[in-house]
Amino acid sequence: MTTAIQKLTFEAYLSYDDGTDTRYELVDGELRPMSLGTGKHGAITEFLNDQFKGEISRTGLPWTAKDMRIGVRSPRGGRWDTSRIPDVTVLSIAQWDEMANCEAVINLNEPPPFLVVEVVSESTKSADYRAKYSEYSVLEILEYWIVDPLEEKVTICQLNEGRYDESVFVGDAVIQSLTFPALRLTATQILAGKL
Repeated sequence: MTTAIQKLTFEAYLSYDDGTDTRYELVDGELRPMSLGTGKHGAITEFLNDQFKGEISRTGLPWTAKDMRIGVRSPRGGRWDTSRIPDVTVLSIAQWDEMANCEAVINLNEPPPFLVVEVVSESTKSADYRAKYSEYSVLEILEYWIVDPLEEKVTICQLNEGRYDESVFVGDAVIQSLTFPALRLTATQILAGKL
């Protein structure tokens, strides 16, 4: 005996409420609960969000960084919609302000975020390295960071002619970001979630 999984439209996903505080991504029309993550996961997310905000403030760019607050609708083919919620998203202040009175989701017809970060956990490893990797490149997100505390590495993916070029950083190697070229963080600092 098999049970049919109820598929949701994007509009139904935006208004979905199961009465809990569970956050969901929508993947091919199916709700996928987001795990709470470890304390290390939270520390890395908060650290990077703070570092990006500091760099944005220092440079005076009209941008903002938000942790786990913005959905990114994916052009993942097929009949059903997909919407991801990156651990950290960097976007323009104007785009953030436009979300003041609606769902905080960047739609397909809107400019993509400048940078997104996913912190890998056991439950998200495959999606972070495969599905989200291809979805974010198709969306033309200029920079995608995969912070992997399981493998103790940081992969910076930079868009080049529609595909990501990858650079992997470990230990005391200083990351190289096109979005934040003056940011001087090592892989060790990022993975520890502190300077």
